[in-house]
Amino acid sequence: MAKLIFRMNQSLDGYVDHLKMSSGPTIFRHWIEQVRDLAGSVYGRGMYEVMRYWDEDSPEWSAEAHEFAAAWRSQPKWVVSRSLKSVGPNATLVENDVEAVIRGLKAELVGEISVSGPNLARSLTDLGLIDEYQLYFHPFVLGHGKPFFAGPRSPLRFVASDMIGDDVIRLTYVPA
Repeated sequence: MAKLIFRMNQSLDGYVDHLKMSSGPTIFRHWIEQVRDLAGSVYGRGMYEVMRYWDEDSPEWSAEAHEFAAAWRSQPKWVVSRSLKSVGPNATLVENDVEAVIRGLKAELVGEISVSGPNLARSLTDLGLIDEYQLYFHPFVLGHGKPFFAGPRSPLRFVASDMIGDDVIRLTYVPA
């Protein structure tokens, strides 16, 4: 059975904004390894549209960027959206019965399934489907944006912390 994990970079004040947050080489290497090892990813529409950047190679990319893109492209993706009409390669559009689809993925797959997008994570939290939350804190304050937690949630229990490079700390929680 797979474990569903909501993990994202965020500012110290709890906001996620991938357009305003840059990754240093250590955290980027960490994300390459994380993505490479996933059984798959579940995206909300907004995060999926941001991540589509990796669908086509760009000549100015570094070797690491090409490596991340290859890892991202190779993993299966499920995109939860009522407004999208199609999704890119290696992706499946989930328009209805999200709970049944996610429960099915958890039952069928082995390993970790990453959840990306705070609104989607809130819906999956409300359904009791998220097994773990990983908060990657970066050393700056955004002051606005989309919060990591898009609404109230059940109590969480702290299980681990670790440094990623010199300036990012990952806190890991599970539902209490």
